[in-house]
Amino acid sequence: MTSPVWRPFFQHAVEPDPPVIVRAEGAYLHTSDGRALLDAISSWWVTTHGHRHPRIMAAIREATESLDQMIFATVTHEPAERLARELVAIAPAGLAHVFYSDSGSTAVEVALKMALGAFANRGEKRTTIVALEGAYHGDTIGTMSVGERGVFNAAYEPLLFDVARLPFPALGREQATLDRLEQIARAGGVAALIVEPLVLGAGGMRMYPPSVLTELGRIAREAGALVIADEVMTGWGRTGSLFACEQAGLSPDILCTSKGLTGGAVPLAATLATAEIFEAHLSTDRSKTFFHSSSYTANPIACAAAVANLEVWRDEPVRARIAALGAAQSKRIARFEGDPRFANPRVCGTIAAVDLVAPDTGYLAEIGLTLRSFFLDRGLLVRPLGEALYLMPPYCVTETELDRLYDAFEEAAGLMGDPR
Repeated sequence: MTSPVWRPFFQHAVEPDPPVIVRAEGAYLHTSDGRALLDAISSWWVTTHGHRHPRIMAAIREATESLDQMIFATVTHEPAERLARELVAIAPAGLAHVFYSDSGSTAVEVALKMALGAFANRGEKRTTIVALEGAYHGDTIGTMSVGERGVFNAAYEPLLFDVARLPFPALGREQATLDRLEQIARAGGVAALIVEPLVLGAGGMRMYPPSVLTELGRIAREAGALVIADEVMTGWGRTGSLFACEQAGLSPDILCTSKGLTGGAVPLAATLATAEIFEAHLSTDRSKTFFHSSSYTANPIACAAAVANLEVWRDEPVRARIAALGAAQSKRIARFEGDPRFANPRVCGTIAAVDLVAPDTGYLAEIGLTLRSFFLDRGLLVRPLGEALYLMPPYCVTETELDRLYDAFEEAAGLMGDPR
């Protein structure tokens, strides 16, 4: 019987039925037919320490004994209160308030509404949002608007609002990005700059240096604009530090986090904001209330999982694992330098990527489906972004498992034929 499930980013007319997973543990997903798939992309970048970390699972089980969902607009609970305190304590300086939601997209949607609402409540006419070309911030209307326009959102163009764009700060062309932001800033009316710090994820794992992020923040701030750091993917150690913007010495006005917030166990998101943004919505005039919510805001079980994740970060050598994984990725990606079958090998923290040299490129190129099938046949869960092969494994991955992945990358290049 054909499944009634409609899958995300999945073309049912051409893609085979996916494997059925019956158990997840560590770096592996175990299928109903007895295979073990090495999860090289952390199941869309969410699983940090490994699947079903015992401490996080125990916290979830314990929370279910006393709590389930409750209306967070009227009542509160200790897991949410504790998590907020602990997030503020570890976040970049100046972030003082935590607004909960349930996904990366909604965390960014909340951030955009906070920024625009703050200026509106102050009576300042600032409505322009500035974003990088090639960025991805989610699949809701606001987040699609600030993301790259293309095949993913062409059908919804009538719903999207205009955004000022900056060229991606590619190597050797960083100044053009900064100059463009200066130009936009001089025109006035900028409410916020939104960036994926250091790495554009779905845009092809494109990377840029912390110095550029520092300058982008400086220019935005001098123009009186807010800085929104979309750390949904880049946070929780992926780029080598807890949050990527730390490497640029940047304390954003708003920071969005999700994915690794619970170690990848259950959905939860948070948008952190400065006291100034909170206070712009604080008034005896109730029309200045921040009007946003979802039914599952601050789910207690998810908050308990996130608190346990923070305990793992505090009590286990997570940072040492991240440093070791980053070094291992850098060592192995170097094998592709000078190889004509590959281009632009790159690493940022635990994220490694390289582009296959192929005649047909882009997200919809046929090679994408071929590569996904190729890796699955070898027991590897790898999901290329067009011609970009990338690895973002959980921090428990071993050196031997990395060797399997890099050997498979080299084998995959044979599917392209001789590039010469």
